Amino acid sequence: MLEITADKAQTLKEFTENHYAQAAFCFRTLLKSKEIKVNGKKTGENVFLQTGDRVQYYLTKKQEETAAFYVVYKDDTVLVVDKESGVNSEAVYAALVREFGASCRFIHRLDRNTKGLLVFAFGDQAERELLESFRMRRVKKIYHALCVGRFAEKSKTLTAYLKKDEEKALVRIFDNPVVGTEKIITEYAVLEEREGLTKAEITLHTGKTHQIRAHLAHVGCPVLGDMKYGNEQENKARNAARQCLVAKYLQVNGKTFVSRFEV
Repeated sequence: MLEITADKAQTLKEFTENHYAQAAFCFRTLLKSKEIKVNGKKTGENVFLQTGDRVQYYLTKKQEETAAFYVVYKDDTVLVVDKESGVNSEAVYAALVREFGASCRFIHRLDRNTKGLLVFAFGDQAERELLESFRMRRVKKIYHALCVGRFAEKSKTLTAYLKKDEEKALVRIFDNPVVGTEKIITEYAVLEEREGLTKAEITLHTGKTHQIRAHLAHVGCPVLGDMKYGNEQENKARNAARQCLVAKYLQVNGKTFVSRFEV
């Protein structure tokens, strides 16, 4: 059994997805069997929590042992993990805090359905230094994506302008600057072409929300399995329900880390 206290008002599902990945994997099953308690009472519904509510999860051993991430590297200042698809970055952080304590600090995130490398810091100084490294682009992030179609060129550095739509929780890409946009730079290199798909290496020169997925879709090569910006017909035909995108390489503090995941 694991008990976690709600930190703000939210649904039980939202809270679970951000705090306990293993329970999120089997959330419907837990509700159906009433293996979740809120303030000591069993619930079979996605109830609305209030700040301070106590949530207790009763998972089987098999459910508890389902991997949400893997530790790749750890020292006194830095922790690098390899995140599974279907896991919120916030849930990874929550698990790390439970294991290592409050000195663990959240530095950056990956989309829920993007696999790959995440880095966390231990302590105030390491947090400041890592955040500064991200701001100054000293941390290099390289992704692998499996895209629908073929790029016009084998490699290119793309420039465009991104605008967030907060209400719809997505972004729009423009070729020229308009009011409210931010400049984005996305570099790609084709690694392999097969059966109407292209495996590409993506280097981010700016790191904006949904940048890779939206920018590649904008140039006609959406990420396979992307349910927000992708090609719905291709996704269905290829039975791809999660974006084929991996944060493959991470260079930080003079070290290079490689994700176990492929696209």
